[in-house]
Amino acid sequence: MYPPEPWHLRGQMYLSVFLVPMRAVPPLPEVLGAAARPLSFGGRAAVGAAWVDYQPGGVLHYRELLSAVLTHERGRPRVSITDIWVDSVASREGGRQLWGIPKELATFTLDADEDLLDATAATPEGAPIASALVRLKRRVPGRFPLGFTVAQALEGRVKRTPVRGRGNVRTAAAAWRPDPAGPLGYLAGRRPVLTLAITEFWLLFGRTAEDRATARTRRP
Repeated sequence: MYPPEPWHLRGQMYLSVFLVPMRAVPPLPEVLGAAARPLSFGGRAAVGAAWVDYQPGGVLHYRELLSAVLTHERGRPRVSITDIWVDSVASREGGRQLWGIPKELATFTLDADEDLLDATAATPEGAPIASALVRLKRRVPGRFPLGFTVAQALEGRVKRTPVRGRGNVRTAAAAWRPDPAGPLGYLAGRRPVLTLAITEFWLLFGRTAEDRATARTRRP
């Protein structure tokens, strides 16, 4: 039903970072919360919210809305996804089964050109989740490496998944409009401190056979 890991993905991402009081951040699952803690910036957590358009050229192509918290395990940075919606059953099932990513289904409208994204997401029943208007600005010269580790709860343990890639970067400005009564309601009325567009990216999501072999040799 879904591709094995790693997933090779290509597309466009529109990412905003919010600083949110710790008390307002959604709690992590118990097993994950015992191992990872949100990084604190003066009592606030860094929450990333992103629209992603995974396009042909990767193993799957679909659209996505997510929110994630920047966490750490004993000082090692992690990204923990708290809410996420996709319009692909294969992506939903693969994300859940392979990596513990709590994907749900949604319907999307992503109208994009070179300088503007107008995006909306709603549940399959039509209830609004969020919308946003993102205006792209200056292109940052060069093509930048992407690399981080996603930490999620999977089958009673912490699942750590490497993500690697490369993409172009543009500065941007975004106006987010989450449904105040919805799961992203804690972002309603907040302005992002940073917005970037990661354009023409490619990602390798998950462990390769070489990664797994290396992990086995490191075990005591």
